[in-house]
Amino acid sequence: MTTLESYDAYLDKCLDIFLKKNTDYGTSWRVLRPSSITDQILIKISRLRSIDEKGEQKVNDPIEGEFFGLINYSVMALIQLSGTADIEKDMTVEDLKQAYVNQRSIARALLSQKNHDYGEVWRMMRLSSIIDIILMKVHRMKSIEEQGGKTIISEGLDANYLDIINYCVFGLVKLEEKR
Repeated sequence: MTTLESYDAYLDKCLDIFLKKNTDYGTSWRVLRPSSITDQILIKISRLRSIDEKGEQKVNDPIEGEFFGLINYSVMALIQLSGTADIEKDMTVEDLKQAYVNQRSIARALLSQKNHDYGEVWRMMRLSSIIDIILMKVHRMKSIEEQGGKTIISEGLDANYLDIINYCVFGLVKLEEKR
């Protein structure tokens, strides 16, 4: 599969999970500030790094599920940052799906552009490096959030969430290739 085909397949699965969780929980996540979502991402990526460093896991949740969660939390944050609808009200399933698809399209376009320029060099990376880069992005985001979302020269929160989505896809492809 090409990178974009893999991207579409993984994001289709993420959207399916996202909509099913919406059926279970509604849009309760809409009360979360982006900084709280960043902390949820920190928890998930820290688990991946811990498992990678220890070489084993005790909780039998699949590693792929953590990457799906990272993608979905990143999309949630992007939806929050976009100001889509009133955060205190539930979104309709159709509005939620459209907001998700909009953010997915932005991330996909970015992946396509960067893959063109970098020539898919990510395929030579180790999974551990992908995990470390995501963790680094989370720490950058926490710094940006602590500065009130303002940067002098660096990309903002949205760019980092988009990068996390794309690095997660790289991680999922690497896991698939390993099997």
